[in-house]
Amino acid sequence: MGIKLVRFEHQGTNKWGVVDGENVKVLNNSSKTLAKFLENGQAEARDVLNNDTLQTVALSEVTLLSPVTKPAKIVCQGANYSTHRAEAGMEAKRPPFNMIFGKANSSLTGAYDTVVSPEHVKLLDYEIELGLVIGKDITEETAVTDDNLHEYLAGLVVANDISARDVQLVQGQWLKGKSYRTFCPTGPYLYLLDKEDIPNIHNLELKLWVNDEIRQEANTEQLLFKPAETIAELSGVMDFDKGDMILSGTTGGVALNLTPELLATVSNPTIDANQRLEVLIEAQSKSNRYLKDGDVIRTSIKSADGTIDLGEQKNKVQAPALVSSKA
Repeated sequence: MGIKLVRFEHQGTNKWGVVDGENVKVLNNSSKTLAKFLENGQAEARDVLNNDTLQTVALSEVTLLSPVTKPAKIVCQGANYSTHRAEAGMEAKRPPFNMIFGKANSSLTGAYDTVVSPEHVKLLDYEIELGLVIGKDITEETAVTDDNLHEYLAGLVVANDISARDVQLVQGQWLKGKSYRTFCPTGPYLYLLDKEDIPNIHNLELKLWVNDEIRQEANTEQLLFKPAETIAELSGVMDFDKGDMILSGTTGGVALNLTPELLATVSNPTIDANQRLEVLIEAQSKSNRYLKDGDVIRTSIKSADGTIDLGEQKNKVQAPALVSSKA
């Protein structure tokens, strides 16, 4: 069984620790980034529950931060569940290619921090996603399968790919529409995997609530492009460093709901952008699912048998405002 690694603030200092019940065992490691921690801190973290000499603090006394840190790359898979493909106006079956895009690491924020919507964003949406944290530098095309996935995957996190749909769709700007500061709540834990955990990656239950109403519910067995094949494919395209994160896509239940015809209209560059924006907002105005000021989003991911539990996020939406992120 793996361990729950946390990055937290306590008495004005950022530290690393391992969750032990309702407490955190504070590690001696002083790494400033997740990449550095994965280089030199894993051995201590994995042995921490056998070490009685470490300081222990209550979880209730610390501020949990995003365990994923800059300079990590955030690489995203799009439309990787059939249910989300259908509601987004796409063909539901597995497509011939894996949709890949990016998200700025300045969007990282903590699992309990405020999500701040820019004033101009009218269609703010949520997307629960399983985050795959890379544990080994990859600099060439690599054959990654479930048999050796543990060599390349350090661990798993809950992530919420907050999205400004009006920017994403009308402007055709996926990176821009998903990269505003605070648009990637991550954590509360980074679950550092053991080899024996790999089969459970395909049986994780994802749930998202808005104001205690269940909105998204799925299982990672429904992923169209699985983690190992995705890492293998991307290794033929780009380098990965320890601590980078792949967001594996969201399931059905988001606020966005498009017909193929509407998707074609709002994506058509020959139509005036302001006109396309009006069409999109008018069509989505019938939905009460978009995020509003004061809404509370909760997310959780865990295995069906309970052996893997990535914890629960709880983020309040604030719009518009200027609030500092603790990423």
